Amino acid sequence: MKAVVRALGIAVVLSVSACDVDQTKEGKLPEVEVNASGGQMPEFDVDGPTVNVGTEKKTIDVPTVEVDGPKDDSKE
Repeated sequence: MKAVVRALGIAVVLSVSACDVDQTKEGKLPEVEVNASGGQMPEFDVDGPTVNVGTEKKTIDVPTVEVDGPKDDSKE
């Protein structure tokens, strides 16, 4: 389970780091008096990576495992 969470975390970090961010509008601080007026948040144009997700059918050979239980010498 930890490996799945770790793999998802790595996938998220890689997908975010592949984004191309361009600032399209400059930010401006508001003029502050008794009443704050104006102000503007900057705008960004973010283009994320193209991700192709699919599935494929595979056959995996799994080894046969034999398990011998402990011997019970103390039978009553």
